[in-house]
Amino acid sequence: MKSLYLTLGVVCLMIATACSSKEKKEKETITIGTKTEDKKVTTEKKTTTPVMLDNKGIGPITEVTFDENINTVLASKGEQLFKSKCLACHKATQKFIGPPMVGIYKKRSPEWVMNMIMNPDEMLKKDPVAMALLKEYNNTIMLNQNIPEEEARAMAEWFRTLE
Repeated sequence: MKSLYLTLGVVCLMIATACSSKEKKEKETITIGTKTEDKKVTTEKKTTTPVMLDNKGIGPITEVTFDENINTVLASKGEQLFKSKCLACHKATQKFIGPPMVGIYKKRSPEWVMNMIMNPDEMLKKDPVAMALLKEYNNTIMLNQNIPEEEARAMAEWFRTLE
C-alpha cells in the first residue's frame, strides 16, 4: 500500500511539474521519499547579433552622407534593385533567409550596409557583425552579386524609407 501511495505521489508530482507555467531553472532538484533525482532542463538560447553603429565594415565604402530628405528617385531605383537582386533571401520588413531591412540604420552604419552589399565574401570572413549574422541565420552565406557602388547606394537610400 505504501508503494502505491509513493507511485501516485510521483505521478502527481510529474503531472504538476509538466503543467506548471512557471519558467524552469537550468537545474531542478526533485525529492521523492528519501531519494533525490537531478533533472536538467536546457533552454534554447537565441543568438543576438551585436549593434555596432560605429563599425563601417570591410570594403571600399569609408563614408556615406545622407541628405536630410530622402532622394525619392534614388530610393525608387534602390527598391527595384532590391526586388530584382535581393528578394530571394531578404524581405523588407521580416526575417526570412536573411535579415530584414526595416530599421537597419538603428543597428548598422550606412557604410557597413553598403560594404555588406558590395563585399559580402570578405565581410563574412572578417567582420564580427557579419560573422554573427551568419551564425544567427544558420550559416546561410550572402552571395556576392558584384553590385557596383551606385546600385548599393540606391538600395541604401531605399532602406531609409523603411524606418
